[in-house]
Amino acid sequence: MTPGKPTNTAVRVLIILILTLTFFTPTEAQTNKPKQLRKEVLQSKAKEDKKEAVTPRKNLLGGSVKPGTTVLKPVNPAASNRNSSMVQLEQSRELLYDQNLFPGIQILKGNVRFRHDNALLYCDSAYFYEQNNTFDAFSNVRIVQADTLTVYGDFLNYNGNTKLARIWDNVRMVNRNTVLTTNVLYYDRNLNLAFYDTGGVIEDGKNTLTSMWGQYSPATKVALFKDQVKMTNPDMNMTTDTLKYNTGNSVADIVGNSLIVYQTETDIYSQRGWYDTKNDRMMLLNRSLVEQNDGKTLIGDTIFYDKKKKYGEAFSDVELTDPKQKSTLTGNFVSYDEISRVGLATDSALLIDWSTRDSLFMSADTLISMRDSVATDSVSFNMVKAFKNVRFLRSDIQGMCDSLLYTSRDSILHLRVLPVLWSDNNQLMGNKMTAYTKNQKVEKVHIEQSGIAIQKDSLNYFNQLSGKEITAYLDSGQLSKVYVNGNAETIYFPKDDKTGEYIGINKTLSSYVTMYFKDKKVQRIVLTTASSGAMYPISQMEENDLYLRNFFWYETERPLKVDDVFTKYVRTEPPKRQESTKRPSFPGESSGNSTDAASKTNRPSGTTNRTNTNNSMGPVNSGGNMNPLNNLNRRGMIQQ
Repeated sequence: MTPGKPTNTAVRVLIILILTLTFFTPTEAQTNKPKQLRKEVLQSKAKEDKKEAVTPRKNLLGGSVKPGTTVLKPVNPAASNRNSSMVQLEQSRELLYDQNLFPGIQILKGNVRFRHDNALLYCDSAYFYEQNNTFDAFSNVRIVQADTLTVYGDFLNYNGNTKLARIWDNVRMVNRNTVLTTNVLYYDRNLNLAFYDTGGVIEDGKNTLTSMWGQYSPATKVALFKDQVKMTNPDMNMTTDTLKYNTGNSVADIVGNSLIVYQTETDIYSQRGWYDTKNDRMMLLNRSLVEQNDGKTLIGDTIFYDKKKKYGEAFSDVELTDPKQKSTLTGNFVSYDEISRVGLATDSALLIDWSTRDSLFMSADTLISMRDSVATDSVSFNMVKAFKNVRFLRSDIQGMCDSLLYTSRDSILHLRVLPVLWSDNNQLMGNKMTAYTKNQKVEKVHIEQSGIAIQKDSLNYFNQLSGKEITAYLDSGQLSKVYVNGNAETIYFPKDDKTGEYIGINKTLSSYVTMYFKDKKVQRIVLTTASSGAMYPISQMEENDLYLRNFFWYETERPLKVDDVFTKYVRTEPPKRQESTKRPSFPGESSGNSTDAASKTNRPSGTTNRTNTNNSMGPVNSGGNMNPLNNLNRRGMIQQ
């Protein structure tokens, strides 16, 4: 028989269960603080490991056994005569000794009792080989050791030199509240170690364990099981090929391919871990898998799970998939509360929404998902919050902000703190932004406070529209209409229909403006009657004249591939540009207005300020040339 390999009880880090998803919500909704379960489980495991660190024992082959070492089998009875003492016959009703018929054998019958060291051995009859210090016992066999351990069986072979007992038929080993049942049991009193290899059962009042091969230490209360191992209790069934179990504290060390099933609620697959069956806590290592009956799956390098509290934490390369919500959450830390249905992800957190052909990818420093407060058992709504460095990507739309809120109840996305949205060659930004979705597509965006809509027309020119309040309408990811309410300013670069060359730069001021788009181009602009505008030659424009004051193009920060959503930037308020001197004045502004005066002084030939009129954008100038705005008006591009 060979010594077993050491069992590694080293700790790592563990579980969650998590998520529901589609998006995420706030940390304060968690019933437990993140990473608290890991601390509690590791502290508990450290205490149990300390209890197992006993004084080194002698093994059967000589030398010492290090704490945690598993001895697989006792040695052959004839292999050693160490620590030998004589077996003493204390009583027997009958004794038969015939040197001729049975040389060296004493035949004993009736209430037979042997003593060896601190153990008493009982039977109905026996063959006693006194010279060899061994005996065979028959019927009602019983070994009693130190008033704590009793072994029952029908037959016994005992060697006093090696202290090795072989018991078979109807075998039971009782150690306080732990009962081992098997057909053949080997018990080494030297090591206080028992094992079987023909199938056995161990019961400790909490769990029932069965296996083809088993080893049990009454002193440490640690058992090792191999081959067809099953552990059951009223709440759980476990099947594995190798398991280490402590009957004293009901803690199991998973050391092989294992499946844990909780009453059809949860299935857990693991190759290595630590499971406290008394407190229903576990730590799973080596890319374990947790699967709920609703289809949710959780994979992580380390998973901690508290079944009683229905709370879990997962660490390192975590994947949480919800097939009902058609979403996947990844990150290096994920926690989930099954009772409150609150999930949290940090450290490279990424949400993948694959509910449509065009998947959405969202990253943030913190992603939180929770059940909407108006949800019921029959109707489920999810609420999602994202905090810090929020970035998301889909083929039709991309965005970033510092705070995001989403609820599936109304399919509205709230973006706060420097939000930016991109769609094709368009960029929307402002202080507050609300996106309205339908059929998983953004169809309307409402911008409050210093909003601006930008369309990149070429490498150097941008069509721009700004005001107090902006509403942008999208059709299949493309801008179809932009409406500005209050202090509307536009900059537009019209082109000649025939040559495709730029005519100039058109600037307008109005209370309200509506800009229509078709085929990614400006189709027409509708102004209120109280409006003004002017056309300027591009060649006479300075750099500052080409942009509105709140213009800022976030080209480098736009996420265009999945890896881009993890890129972090230092977000600051975009600097305000200097007001352009080539700018028309709002209707009603005094002629002494500096901007107005500057525009009159510097306005190139063929441009003029607008007054309230229902006619064309500009009258004939003093040179007799038609204002270029009139040409645009006749083509239907500008309306009042």
